[in-house]
Amino acid sequence: MTDRAAARWAGLRTVVAGLTGVLALVLGAVWLGDVTDRASVVDAAPKTAAAQKSSAQQDSQVELDDATSRQLPGVRDCGVGEPVPEPTIITLDCSTSGRVASGIRWDDYAADGAAGSGVVQVSGGAAGGAGKSFPAKLRLYGPKEVDGSVAFTALEVVYTGATPAGEHREVLPIA
Repeated sequence: MTDRAAARWAGLRTVVAGLTGVLALVLGAVWLGDVTDRASVVDAAPKTAAAQKSSAQQDSQVELDDATSRQLPGVRDCGVGEPVPEPTIITLDCSTSGRVASGIRWDDYAADGAAGSGVVQVSGGAAGGAGKSFPAKLRLYGPKEVDGSVAFTALEVVYTGATPAGEHREVLPIA
């Protein structure tokens, strides 16, 4: 009698395991079917101010001259590549990469110029020892068509405290 009861329990466990597997497959199929619904809900959801600003920048157009309409000018890192609008990092010393403006926050970014603030980081070799950071105000200007894209051609750095080389203000070509 004990053999018969054990066989019944083994059969019942097999049936429960099979039903569990089928249920998992059905629920997975329903979940995957709702993926497009979830994606459309995310697209329709309200956006944060940063997302709205990014979206508005991508849609905005700037007229460079009467014949051509272009997007907002960007910055080409060391004069190479596609211009990046509102960059958060700009290399200032392209020959050694010893000075970099980073953590840039743009207060104003328009077709004719941009103004923001960040930190100029000087590497250990360029600073004569340990690396140092210097807070600075940054201004981009001189938009020009370069290699088929519009890019700013100059960057003004005004240090708000100590300076890396004793100069309070410097202007750098960046196109």
